[in-house]
Amino acid sequence: MEFNKYFDHTFLKAFATEKDIDTLCQQARELNTASVCVNEEWVAYCKELLKDTNVMVCNVVGFPLGQCGLNTKAYETKEALKDGADEIDYVLNVGDVKMGKFDKVKEEMETLTNICHEQNKGIKVIFENCYLTKEEIKKCAEIAKEVKPDFIKTSTGFGTGGATIEDVKLMKDTVGSDVEVKAAGGIHSYAEVKEMIEAGATRIGASATVQIVEEYNK
Repeated sequence: MEFNKYFDHTFLKAFATEKDIDTLCQQARELNTASVCVNEEWVAYCKELLKDTNVMVCNVVGFPLGQCGLNTKAYETKEALKDGADEIDYVLNVGDVKMGKFDKVKEEMETLTNICHEQNKGIKVIFENCYLTKEEIKKCAEIAKEVKPDFIKTSTGFGTGGATIEDVKLMKDTVGSDVEVKAAGGIHSYAEVKEMIEAGATRIGASATVQIVEEYNK
């Protein structure tokens, strides 16, 4: 795969302005990244800016806490798809995982995956690994292996920690070839990206995409 296509070029800050999103999309266009990843406010705007490219628009749902409830996540997902989102990255309910309510985790994953796949759109499940034990990460990955979202993802980038090599390996070893893995959160250098890819990640979420690609091309 072309190196730049590993990246979801990301801007998810609360203070995002039109100027920020213009810059994000222009950079994604020039680099030909896999996607731009934005909050729902900007989905339709990005779709218009990128309409003559093959750069996808990715939207976050239940972000960054994951505790808005399934009905709200389903509504957010449908609205984002209506606005033109090509992919959805949703945050699972970490509290349900901590309480061992894996039936609820699975129901949510199935519901949101079905909404996306019925429209031939992609979906990624954000685990937020910094709050989970290795056993909990493995259990969530086992559910994903059964449900088959397109990706499982390490982090929002808004928690207490981001992607680690150990977690990417654990996630990939668990899902095998059935589901892909996205590493996100705290990835700022080509060396880190290389390690994540070697560990099994096939998508990288980063706001430092431009710097990473420049480093790669040196």
